[in-house]
Amino acid sequence: MQAPPAPPEGAIAAERRGELLLIGINRPAKLNGFTPAMFRQLAEAYTLLEDDPQLHVGVLHAFGNHFTAGLDLPSIAEMMRRGEKAAPFGQVDPYDLGTPGYRRRTKPLVCAVQGITFTLGIELMLAADIVVAADNCRFSQLEVKRGIMATGGATLRMSQRAGLGNAMLHLLTGDEFGSEEALRLNFVQKVVPAGQELQEAERIAKLIAEQAPLAVVATRLNALKAVEKGPHAAMEEFIATQQRLSNSEDAAEGVRSFVEKRPARFSGR
Repeated sequence: MQAPPAPPEGAIAAERRGELLLIGINRPAKLNGFTPAMFRQLAEAYTLLEDDPQLHVGVLHAFGNHFTAGLDLPSIAEMMRRGEKAAPFGQVDPYDLGTPGYRRRTKPLVCAVQGITFTLGIELMLAADIVVAADNCRFSQLEVKRGIMATGGATLRMSQRAGLGNAMLHLLTGDEFGSEEALRLNFVQKVVPAGQELQEAERIAKLIAEQAPLAVVATRLNALKAVEKGPHAAMEEFIATQQRLSNSEDAAEGVRSFVEKRPARFSGR
């Protein structure tokens, strides 16, 4: 996909495709290194996905040969020293960490990564729900090589997905690893030939968008609660959530479509 025009500090492109929102990182001349403006626009795109009832699934991707080399440190270092965040308060946090002052995403997000996927890139993909990686990916969580710490979720999610020892191997060395290692560690869910990652991510996103939106959101949030707060906290919601969903128009349509042996036409109500 050809990158749309962008200023030198980069931009985030948001493109509607039916019920999907394609969110594109656009600064290929600088390996898609993130500036404050880009991170602000990324939060705005996530907020658009969350707030627009016509949008059901997001697809995060990048223009050019690489996903992102991470933060553009010269442009963002001063904000880090002051303890400031680039994303405005009140918007959806792309890291989805539940940080006070920021909203959390409820709708699903599929991520496509290729080439260099360093630091911020890994944390953004770990914050997504499903990740498709090109077979040419180069991953590195290399903050320790820069004298700083990963604070976008890697220290939490790497150990959740891969176990503490595997997380420490990559977090404490800042080494570089490839797509097959990322697949082994459950950091990504599929590996495809380079150039096919966005197409496959869109295919998965469209399959999700065909399902009942209320049920998709409820399922995602319950699974996330089980990871973050434990299985018992998630189980406590089963009856109330199922009762709410069973009384929705989509549940009635699900029954009708089953009886009539046809694809369901869900409305999100």
